[in-house]
Amino acid sequence: MDTESTYSGYSYYSGRSRGSHRHGERSRDRHKSRSKDSRSEKSVTINAPPAEPLLGDSSVRGEEVQDDNWGETTTAVTGTSEHSLSQEDIVRITKDLEDSVGIDCRRYFTLTLAVVLGLLVFLTPMAFLVLPHLLWPEKLQRCGTACEGLFISVAFKLLILLLAVWALFFRPPRAGLPRVFVFRALLAVLVLLFVVSYWLFYSVRILDSQDENYQGIVQYAVSLVDALLFIHYLAIVLLELRQLQPCFSVCVTRSTDGETRHYNLGQLSIQRAALAIVENYYRDFPIHNPALLTASKSRAAKHLAGLKVYNVDGPGNNAAAGLAHSQSRAMIAAAARRRDTSHNELYYEEAEHERRVRKRKARLVVAVEEAFTHIKRMQEDEQKKAPGDVMDPREAAQAIFPSMARALQKYLRTTKQQHCHSMESIQQHLAFCITNNMTPKAFLESYLTPGPTLQYSRERWLARQWTLISEASVTSGLKDGSVFLLKCIDFSLVVTAKKIPYIQMSEEYIDPKSHKFVLRLQSETSV
Repeated sequence: MDTESTYSGYSYYSGRSRGSHRHGERSRDRHKSRSKDSRSEKSVTINAPPAEPLLGDSSVRGEEVQDDNWGETTTAVTGTSEHSLSQEDIVRITKDLEDSVGIDCRRYFTLTLAVVLGLLVFLTPMAFLVLPHLLWPEKLQRCGTACEGLFISVAFKLLILLLAVWALFFRPPRAGLPRVFVFRALLAVLVLLFVVSYWLFYSVRILDSQDENYQGIVQYAVSLVDALLFIHYLAIVLLELRQLQPCFSVCVTRSTDGETRHYNLGQLSIQRAALAIVENYYRDFPIHNPALLTASKSRAAKHLAGLKVYNVDGPGNNAAAGLAHSQSRAMIAAAARRRDTSHNELYYEEAEHERRVRKRKARLVVAVEEAFTHIKRMQEDEQKKAPGDVMDPREAAQAIFPSMARALQKYLRTTKQQHCHSMESIQQHLAFCITNNMTPKAFLESYLTPGPTLQYSRERWLARQWTLISEASVTSGLKDGSVFLLKCIDFSLVVTAKKIPYIQMSEEYIDPKSHKFVLRLQSETSV
């Protein structure tokens, strides 16, 4: 009996040890296969800090479709370090630094030339008046009343010219263009040649001969200032007035989602037209949302994922070229056969998405209205408190934000806007609405309706550099049928220019007497 019990106990433990041994082998095999697949990679859970997008990853450029709870279960596969740089990243960073240094050098060089030319223009009339007093003061004739009046004229004209040049040329630059502005360069060359010509005439006819007629010298300086004022008027016509009359209608299309706007532009060069289009883009176009573009790609991938191609003839018959061609043709044919049912799937997917959006929008509206009602109750209670105990709008926003945070999070995830709004920006907007006594509808408008690009924080949309691609020279003017591209990192703007047609209107004279008529009534009527 003891032997049997001992044997049975031995069998139990040996079987248990064998089972645990097999379980250990299977776990080691799984661990080995997993380590072979990932090598030195590790899975790291990314927790968004408060300044980052609301419970979400700021990068939405991935191609995978994320569910509504992705912010709570997001994992990322990284290497041995969370921060790493590849050789391509180093080359790109070096190129960006070189480009930024080149742009800064060109900007400061242009500013230096403008300042030097401006000093030359303003100091030249003064030098014309001062040099005779320094070189031959004993030979100069006495300046009379008319001559002294010319001094006042020169002073006020120089002051007007100074203010006009400052207002037109020394404005903050809006952008850095790839080529020089042709009209501005021509005006600078014209002013330089004009001043040099005056100096040559002054040195030959006045300095060499030591002219004694000082009133004539003053009139010569006055003529120079008058000519500079006329050149400034020419600059206003070429730089500002010439482009005001619309001559072209340009169509701007965003390459990723097809968003389109139309603008009327005047006589501009291609680079100046590109600058105007980029400025209007930030004001008129809704923010670019790459997350909305992944649905169609994932839907197409899902349709093609269920298709398999088999080679029934074996791998030996025309293996390389024929197999790839036959597979592509088979995939296209199978996709065409499934086309009849794909529209039904698309219809139900969009209907389900719209239903989910409406449901979460209703929850969000109710949560925000309850939060604002709580604010009103808090304001009524604070009126009874001492002045030192009153809460400021920032504290009030932080107090009521948790009650609406979950509904707002779910709505932003469903509409793919979670990368556009951070928790800090939402609380700032809420505090702004509380300060200005705005309604819940005014608070929700920024989230229910996608606004223009400038509405969001600059780090969400601002492209550091735009690339202008054009077959024609960027300094040439717009023409009928001109096409060029404006590229940034995520998308490009395709611009097509059409000339506004010439409209011929005619006049047709209508005689006022032709509108008169006579109403004749019959005296006899039928009974």
